[in-house]
Amino acid sequence: MLYKTTLSIAHTSVILLSLITAISCFELHLPQKVSHIVDSLQYTCGQFLQKQQIFALYNKQNFTEIVNQNIKGIEERVLSELLEERLENESQNDYYTANSQNWPIDLDQYSESFVIRITSEDEFIKYLIFKEAKALHISIWEQSVGLIDLKVDRDQMHRLLYNVESRILERRTRSVDSPVSEYKVQLMIGDLPQRIYETYPSTKVTSLQALGEFPSFQNLSNAFFEDFRTLETIYDWFEEIQKEFPKLVSINWIGQTYEGRDLKALHVRGKHSGNKTVVVTGGMHAREWISVTSACYAVHKLLQNYADGHHKEAKYLDKLDFLFVPVLNPDGYEYSFNEDRLWRKNRQETYMPRCFGIDIDHSFDYHFVKSEDLPCGEEYSGESPFESIESEVWNNFLNRTKEEHKIYGYIDLHSYSQTVLYPYAYSCEILPRDEENLIELGYGIARAIRKSTGKKYQVLKACEDRDADLLPDLGGGTALDYMYHNRAYWAFQIKLRDSGNHGFLLPKKFIYPVGTEKAKLFAAPESLSVFFGKTRHGHGDGLIFDIYSMHGWSLFRARFTYHDQAMPELYGAEYRKE
Repeated sequence: MLYKTTLSIAHTSVILLSLITAISCFELHLPQKVSHIVDSLQYTCGQFLQKQQIFALYNKQNFTEIVNQNIKGIEERVLSELLEERLENESQNDYYTANSQNWPIDLDQYSESFVIRITSEDEFIKYLIFKEAKALHISIWEQSVGLIDLKVDRDQMHRLLYNVESRILERRTRSVDSPVSEYKVQLMIGDLPQRIYETYPSTKVTSLQALGEFPSFQNLSNAFFEDFRTLETIYDWFEEIQKEFPKLVSINWIGQTYEGRDLKALHVRGKHSGNKTVVVTGGMHAREWISVTSACYAVHKLLQNYADGHHKEAKYLDKLDFLFVPVLNPDGYEYSFNEDRLWRKNRQETYMPRCFGIDIDHSFDYHFVKSEDLPCGEEYSGESPFESIESEVWNNFLNRTKEEHKIYGYIDLHSYSQTVLYPYAYSCEILPRDEENLIELGYGIARAIRKSTGKKYQVLKACEDRDADLLPDLGGGTALDYMYHNRAYWAFQIKLRDSGNHGFLLPKKFIYPVGTEKAKLFAAPESLSVFFGKTRHGHGDGLIFDIYSMHGWSLFRARFTYHDQAMPELYGAEYRKE
C-alpha cells in the first residue's frame, strides 16, 4: 500500500511539473511562486517535450515508444521531400525516360539511397553520429564543423536516428540537468540516380579523337571541358597540350597503379629550369571528378595566358615550376566511370575477399593510423603506411626527382565543402611551424577565389575539418601532412564546390566556373606571393615568421632563406601546446 501511495505521489508530481511547464509555454500569467519554479527548472518551450519524456522514462516500457515518437516526424518529413523530388524528376526527359541500356552504369544500385545532412554544435551528438554511422557501414560524404552528410537508405536512417536518440535519452535519464542535445536532419539529395545520371558525359567518349576534328587547340580544349572525361581522354589531352607547348610542357611518368595503369604528371615550366616547384594533385578520391577537371583547367589557363603574353602568368612560370597530377587514383577514377559513380578508394585487393581498395589519402607514412574500418569500408587506410600502390609510387617518384623538383608548395584538390585547409590534419594539438603564414596564404587563396566568382571559401586547420581529435583515425596518414612535413614549405588541401546541394555530384555546367576559381590561384598576387618569400614579416628571399604566445602556445620566431640546406632544419618542426 505504501509503495502504491509513493508511486502515485511521484506520478502526480511529474504531471504537475509537466503541466506547469506546458502552461508557461503558452505565455500565460502565472503566480510568482509558480513562475519561479519554472525558471529554476530552466524550462523553455523547445525543451518541454524532452523534459516531459525524461520523466516518463522512469517507466522503462515507454523507452522504445518515446524514441520512435521522437524520430517519427523527422523520418516522415525527409521521406516526403524525397518522394516530392523524385515525382518532379519523373516528368523530365532524363534518367527516368532514358532506356536502361543507355545508362552509363547500373543506376538501379542507387534507387534506395539518398543523402541527408545532420547539423549540430554538440560534440556529444557529433561523436554519436560518427560512431553509429561507422557501425552501420553508412557512407560518410562530408564531415566538417557542425555538420555531417551521409548517404543512407530508409532502414539505415531509421537505425541511425534510433540509436542516436536512444543514447541522448539515456544520458538524460542519468542526469535530468544535463544539457539539452539538439540536432537537425534535412534531405540533401533525394533522387540520387537522377543526380548521378546528370554528371556523365552526354555522349560516350572514350578518347580525345572521338570528340572530332577541331581547327585549333583552343577549340579542342573548349570541347574537352564541356564534360567530365575518362582517364584515356585526359591522357590524350596531355599529349595534345605537350604538342601545343613543347617548350613549356613535359609529361612525367610516375609509375603504375595496382591494375597496371600509368600514373602521369604534367611538368609546366617557363624559361628557366630548376625553379621552385608547386605540386598540384587531384582525383585522389575517385568520385571527386571536379578536382580532376579543375587541375586540368588550371593547366590550360596557365599556358594559354602565358602564350597570350599575360604578365602575371609569364612572371610566375619564369620563376616557378608546376607539377600537375590531375588523377592520382587512375584505377578508382576509371571504376567510378564504369561501375560505381560513388567509389572513393583505389582498386587493389585486401586481406578480406571481395573487399577492394585502400583510401590513398590515409595511406601516407606521416602519423599513419590503422583505420577502424574493415577493408570494405570507404576510409580503410590499409594495414601499414604506403600499402596503397599509388601512394608508394608517388613517394618513390618524389624521392628520385627531388633534385629536379624542389618542392616549395603543395595544393591537393578535393571536393566538397568550399574550404581551404592547412596542416595538420592528424591533430589539433600540434602547431605547424609557420601557422601564421599558412593562415595568411589560406586567406589569400580564399580572396582570389572570391574575386573570380564571388564564392566564399572557409579557411580552417585540417584537423578541425576532419574532427581529428574527436576520432583520430579520420585525420591520420594524409597527403597534406606528409607533403608539409617531409616535402614542402607550404601545403594546402582545397575542397572545391559545392557547399552541399550537389555533394560529389556537381553537374558539368560547373566545370568552367570551378576551374576558373583554381586557375585564378596562379594569377592572384595574394595567393602566390608567399612562394617568393614575400609575407607580412619578410621580403625577397628571406622570411621571418612569428608564432605568438596566445592561448598557451609557445612563442617561436625564426628566420630562414630559401636554400636547400635550410630544408632539414624546417622539416619535422612541431610546436605543442604548453
